[in-house]
Amino acid sequence: MEFDLMARGSSWADAADLAKRLEAGGFSGMLMTESSQVPWMMIAAASMAAPTLDFATGIAVAFPRSPMMSAQIAWELARNTNGRFRLGLGSQVKAHIVRRYAAQFDRPAPQMKDYLLAFKACLRAFRREEDLHHDGPYYPLSLLPENWTPARHDYEDVKVDISAVGPYMVKVAGAVADGIHVHPMHSMPYIENRLLPGLAEGAAQTGRNAADIDLIVPVFAIPGDSPEERAAGVLRCKTQIGFYGATPNYSFQFDDLGYVGMRDKLRVHLKSGDTDALVALIDDEMLDHFGVVSRWDDLADKLIARYLGKAARVVMYLAEESIRQNPDNLGKWSEIARAVRAA
Repeated sequence: MEFDLMARGSSWADAADLAKRLEAGGFSGMLMTESSQVPWMMIAAASMAAPTLDFATGIAVAFPRSPMMSAQIAWELARNTNGRFRLGLGSQVKAHIVRRYAAQFDRPAPQMKDYLLAFKACLRAFRREEDLHHDGPYYPLSLLPENWTPARHDYEDVKVDISAVGPYMVKVAGAVADGIHVHPMHSMPYIENRLLPGLAEGAAQTGRNAADIDLIVPVFAIPGDSPEERAAGVLRCKTQIGFYGATPNYSFQFDDLGYVGMRDKLRVHLKSGDTDALVALIDDEMLDHFGVVSRWDDLADKLIARYLGKAARVVMYLAEESIRQNPDNLGKWSEIARAVRAA
């Protein structure tokens, strides 16, 4: 099981510096998010500074870019990282796709499936296995002259993963993706009772083995040797759970755990801007479902007990904040990284 850090937007120099320190500390890799900043240049800078780390987008927004553009970017990053890059894509929500990107948003699961099939058709054309031809409902592709085709290289098996929460997108991941980015707000009952069966159902539709699909799992891990040391992380995690939990697509996770109606309660406080009331709804029992709260020395064992045998990679969602707030924490995170990778 690999051990990664989720990195937010920063300067190229900062991304490179962090990558170098993570590599020295025994981390496996970095996931770069796309929010206010695109991830590509940070990945390029970080990969040059840390030549043994793995890199991925977690996630890049798919629908505003054509599959050809995403394939060209992934192909170039795979080449220049010596195969240490995999592309993670997500659909985002309709308001962002339509109003922020001015792009098409229809039925996200069928659209994402067609997107991945088009992306893979581009890769086959780049490998000169066949002429470009994808006659899908959203992304028809049929033109790629030789002088517009990227040069071949030694790392052409580019992995493409998607983020998925609900049953339809999970089945798409099972059917066509190389991996699935599990949402950071997840419980183990969700993974065991919903995600893994859905992934297997999707894989069966295309004759694939669900065991070959990597689970990439961001984790709300909150280490600290006292309640006071953990307080900032607990508040940050509860706030994030409240924010995500107010979204309709995630409400079934509360229902499954017995917190029926929680999404509606959270949404009232989110809309009013009452963060204190939002956080107050997330009690410690709920936090234990969606996060891992632990003493520093116990965190590796807790992560191993929860995710070993299920996740290909665990990604520390809050570790970058922890390290930037206290640079000495990097050494503690490094001990955890080495223990998890050795398990």
